[in-house]
Amino acid sequence: MKMNSANNKIYQCRKQNKTISGVVKVPGSKSMTNRALLLAALSKKDSKLSGVLFSDDSRHFLMCLEQLGFSLQIDEKNKTVTMQGTGGNIPNKTGTINVGSAGTAARFLTALLALSDGEYIIDCSEQMKKRPMKPLFDALTEMGASFSFLEEEGFLPARVIGNGGTCKDVTMDISKSTQFLSALLMVAPLTKNGLKIKITSEKKDGAYIRITRKMMEQFGVDVEFDGEIYEVSGGQEVVVGDYYIEPDVSAACYFYGIAALLGGCITVKNVLYSSMQGDMKFLDVLKMLGCKVEEKEEGITVTGPKEGVYKGIDINMNDFSDQTMTMAVLAAYATTPTVIRNVGHIRLQECNRMAAIVNELNRAGVYCIEEGDNLIITPGEINPTTIETYEDHRVAMAFSLLGLKSEGIIIDNPDCCKKTFEEYFKVLDDLLERNK
Repeated sequence: MKMNSANNKIYQCRKQNKTISGVVKVPGSKSMTNRALLLAALSKKDSKLSGVLFSDDSRHFLMCLEQLGFSLQIDEKNKTVTMQGTGGNIPNKTGTINVGSAGTAARFLTALLALSDGEYIIDCSEQMKKRPMKPLFDALTEMGASFSFLEEEGFLPARVIGNGGTCKDVTMDISKSTQFLSALLMVAPLTKNGLKIKITSEKKDGAYIRITRKMMEQFGVDVEFDGEIYEVSGGQEVVVGDYYIEPDVSAACYFYGIAALLGGCITVKNVLYSSMQGDMKFLDVLKMLGCKVEEKEEGITVTGPKEGVYKGIDINMNDFSDQTMTMAVLAAYATTPTVIRNVGHIRLQECNRMAAIVNELNRAGVYCIEEGDNLIITPGEINPTTIETYEDHRVAMAFSLLGLKSEGIIIDNPDCCKKTFEEYFKVLDDLLERNK
């Protein structure tokens, strides 16, 4: 990495003139790490998590748990966290936590505090202050919690007074984020009478909700869903025990994308078809681009099409939208246009990702437009440019692929990857060095 004139780091991408092959290792899943941390806080027995992701997001989550008085043993070197069980009883009855820019920490811990018997302030980064929270606040208020907003109504930072978990039925709109529902589902065992959640939005399920339900079932909690209403009986005991967190498939997909782009062959260690993560669906997209996908003993291997030549596709990515940017960059090098459908909700993530894709692809010479909740990308000659990352880790990682096939692509502020994958560019450089 290099420094620009403003003393910010930049990453100079290196065009590759041959195929890239190799084996890489990615960190643990952010989604599973933060779900496991919350559920371990609900467990009456001690829990030991291995394969834990250590990043800005997960460190904020861990710091918040420590601020709330939970007893943790954290071993970053060996990627483990051990937590003393309290059955969801928060040791400190008052306090202030700071969730940083971690959406999962913000949503999950807000739900935990709202069902507690304490009073707390939830602070956050400037970025998180702009992200939607109101549907969760509304549902938790229906359940009896009390919120007062310290800056803008309906957004963090906020003060919360818990209700002890007494309400049974709530309604919720999950069109802006499924994390609202995941948060309620996971804390539902704390309620005295259980919880019914009626979903009022057109979207009623999703990949990350299915991860939540699967993990809850692994930990002994039953979740019923009839297509409209989720129901969790109260008083169910959460038992996490010793639990291994899968590698992050979202992170793996950037390297699989490299295989498609350059016609190479890349294996990501320990990523298997048994993974519960929604971004596994991106492997089917890569097959549509002509890639060969196979599970080997070491992990899933993706072999790209010959010389990285593939046609554009028309694909609905609503249920695995974290890979929208990866697909958009691959679309820049397709031989025909690509349409990515039903991803409008990514406007409300770490940045407006729809706008970021349009801005940065057009800056690089690729014609890209928004059409409702869809993106239409027409390949073109790539120009040298500096990619603005908008403090968004996925912009930095996805657009690094753009510079593997064209000269002069620079990633501004690559350190924003610390949110989920702080060594991404080191892993990428190591892979490139091995293929010199």
